Amino acid sequence: MNPVVASLAETDVVSRVEKGLLVDGRWCAATGDGRFAVENPATGQALCEVSDGTPDDALAALDAAAAAQADWAAVPPRRRGEILRRAYDLLIERKDEFALLITLEMGKSLTESRAEVDYGANYLRWFGEEAVRIDGSWKVSEDGTARVLVTRQPVGPCLLITPWNAPLAMPARKIGPAVAAGCTMIVKPAPQTPLTTAALAAVLTEAGLPDGVLNVVPTTQAAAITERLLEDGRLRKLSFTGSTPVGRLLLSQAAGTVLRTSMELGGNAPFIVCRDADIDAAVEGAMTAKLRNVGEACIAANRFHVHAAVAEEFSEKLVARMRTITVGPGTDPATDLGPLIDERQRRRVAGLVDETVGAGAQVRAGGLLPAGAGYFYPPTVLTGVPAGTRITREEIFGPVAAIRTFTTEAEALHDANDTEFGLVGYLYTRDLSQALRMSEQLETGMVGLNRGYVSDPSAPFGGMKQSGIGREGGNTGIDEYLEQKYIAIHTGSAQRQ
Repeated sequence: MNPVVASLAETDVVSRVEKGLLVDGRWCAATGDGRFAVENPATGQALCEVSDGTPDDALAALDAAAAAQADWAAVPPRRRGEILRRAYDLLIERKDEFALLITLEMGKSLTESRAEVDYGANYLRWFGEEAVRIDGSWKVSEDGTARVLVTRQPVGPCLLITPWNAPLAMPARKIGPAVAAGCTMIVKPAPQTPLTTAALAAVLTEAGLPDGVLNVVPTTQAAAITERLLEDGRLRKLSFTGSTPVGRLLLSQAAGTVLRTSMELGGNAPFIVCRDADIDAAVEGAMTAKLRNVGEACIAANRFHVHAAVAEEFSEKLVARMRTITVGPGTDPATDLGPLIDERQRRRVAGLVDETVGAGAQVRAGGLLPAGAGYFYPPTVLTGVPAGTRITREEIFGPVAAIRTFTTEAEALHDANDTEFGLVGYLYTRDLSQALRMSEQLETGMVGLNRGYVSDPSAPFGGMKQSGIGREGGNTGIDEYLEQKYIAIHTGSAQRQ
């Protein structure tokens, strides 16, 4: 792409995005006219400034959501589904525009950004189809004196807090089921990536979503805003995707009003390569599981556990593949791997690598900070990683593969499960019995079996232990936004005539 053309396209796509708050169907400035800058992580330069919402703005958004709730809940399911389907069509029609916007504010390559548009849009389509499948039940009571009617109805106004690493897919994964269930909502996007959420909200409005159903409050005052909203009894649900420490804090705050909560929290995914595994397939799976989204994903492979008999072959082939990766600005068509989100994250990744090498690990690829602008970090492979090092206990959130070895199945499972996290695990083996046995014993909500990619709108996404509560996507994803109501209908004793 010609650099001048790219620059014009970038300026144009950013200029078309609303920079304010969406409250009750109107884009407006924040109270006090506060603003904050949105950076391009490939350059470290500001793309634009957006309104910085305040607690008062958040309450205004809740006012709008609460006022719209009853009317929205009464909208027929087919109508709600049609709105989501129209929004899906608009996203696919404008895929390149949305992909460029994602790349500019988050950093991933255009290829990955286009894939995210498809992935996020599919959540809208999926839940548009689920809207008309909300069901209930009817049966005779045990003693025959009543009929048991069970219905499901919207939870009510929701607060949806989304992360920066998937600025379209994560809002879509929460907004889709909320809309389908008949809930109103306030979305608080991450301050690093508010533009894509604003553009998504504009598409949903264009698709016919009524005023007040979806409200968007970008802010750098997340703690103050969430605390104010969570103590307000009109809010009935919190859905959060982010770190486990923040999730714990939000759960404690949500207890005050006994909110329904959905938590998609941190991960520390094990990637197990058994002795009999197809090593070439395992390497390709590792490339996907490790480098997708620049490694900045809760489902990224974090700890590589490779059988000692195949560890060197796997490591050599992984290093060779890593060295083929082109690092650069996501807007360059030649780029495979874009920058990390900001300098703080880059320093953290570099610090983990340096600390692990200091503990005795060997650098087989990468490991050095590049010179120049932007928050780039090279694809890195470490072998001989000692047990107990911080890199094995914490999410790396970067393109670093830390490899350890094992000799028995029991050892592999012990090491894989030796963490408070339990989001996803990856397993490569050609032994069906071992595959089923180990999959069942992995303490994770999801398993990629001979596959380095698990995200699917039709599947339940979520984890065990401190990786979260509840599921997003699949047939059960809409349940997080619905309450069951049991109605006992008196019919009297059954009498034979």
